[in-house]
Amino acid sequence: MEQVFFICLYIVLGLGSGFIGGLLGIGGGVVIVPALVISYDLTRRFAPEQSLLIAVATSLACIIFTSASAGYTQYRAGKVRWDLFQKLLAFLLLGSFLAGWIAPLLPPEVFRGFIGLFLAIVALIMLSNWQPDPKRRFPGFVGSASLGLGGGIAAGLAGIAGGNVIVPSLVFFNTPIHNATATASSLGVPIALMGTMGYLSSSGFTLDRGTGTLGFIDLYAFVPIVIGALIAAPQGVRFAHKVPAAKLKKLFGLLLVVVSVRMLYSAASF
Repeated sequence: MEQVFFICLYIVLGLGSGFIGGLLGIGGGVVIVPALVISYDLTRRFAPEQSLLIAVATSLACIIFTSASAGYTQYRAGKVRWDLFQKLLAFLLLGSFLAGWIAPLLPPEVFRGFIGLFLAIVALIMLSNWQPDPKRRFPGFVGSASLGLGGGIAAGLAGIAGGNVIVPSLVFFNTPIHNATATASSLGVPIALMGTMGYLSSSGFTLDRGTGTLGFIDLYAFVPIVIGALIAAPQGVRFAHKVPAAKLKKLFGLLLVVVSVRMLYSAASF
């Protein structure tokens, strides 16, 4: 009975993360990671020092499918900026893969604190009335490489597939919010795939039937979350196209505030 309860819970989590991921172009990791951490902390399925690592790796694996569903819907709507996609892709992939090797080396409280602080900073930016300099343009090769590498590492460590980095960065360089979320959704697929491979390679691709994990990926959570996300992600994209840009930006920021507070509290009480 308990197993059935958690399967249903993870399907609901998939529905929520898929809708929010499609709405905001973030892949849903900001919902999946803290929800899984809370679940693991309550059930003690995994040791506390392993729970966040497993939550992040599982989130990235789920986001491959969430972003694919949302990205395809955005592609059909013609919102993706393919010029920016090409500039960022290679460096985002490299950074995301490296994160899979960096994360296991970090102390758990540092890992949790990093994610919480990172999301809090992004939330403040998105909630403020700040407006980018209208003359600012997207940087050249060096700037794009730095942005992509740093964004990929941050995304891989946080299990968010880059949307929380890509969307604010593109908005900073005067990309309209709807184009920014669409481009982030499309980039989320390769970023999440490469990040997942990084976590799997660092864990040796080990299948543990007792815990239901493949490396750091929790298969028991992965399958129902993906089912829910695939259903809800296209609906989130369609709804996003009806929401004014300013409101979409505020929704993005408010979500991050809630998640960052939870993660910082978790780090402080570890």
